[in-house]
Amino acid sequence: LYSRIFDWLVTKICAATSAPPQDAQRFVGLLDIFGFESFAINRFEQFCINYANEKLQQKFTHDVFKAVQQEYSEEGIPWDKIEFKDNAPVLALVESKLGIVAMLNEECVRPK
Repeated sequence: LYSRIFDWLVTKICAATSAPPQDAQRFVGLLDIFGFESFAINRFEQFCINYANEKLQQKFTHDVFKAVQQEYSEEGIPWDKIEFKDNAPVLALVESKLGIVAMLNEECVRPK
């Protein structure tokens, strides 16, 4: 029963997302964008993973909260304001002109 329901669900998702039949497989992938890992020693790879997670979190926050609330306001639909933490300052620290990535790049290209 569960197998048939799962297959039905995957078929419906593929149809809804217009996935080409040859690309449709029998699995559903989930991305946990709220996950965060903390290790005793964080290396560059973990920094990149955490940065990617922050970018995904920003996209999710914008798509789910900011855009929908703006749309509701423009259309005059009553709604309760949802408070959420904007991670733009964290991303600016990483990706701005004087951010962490720029500093790492400068250190890598500077002659010793």
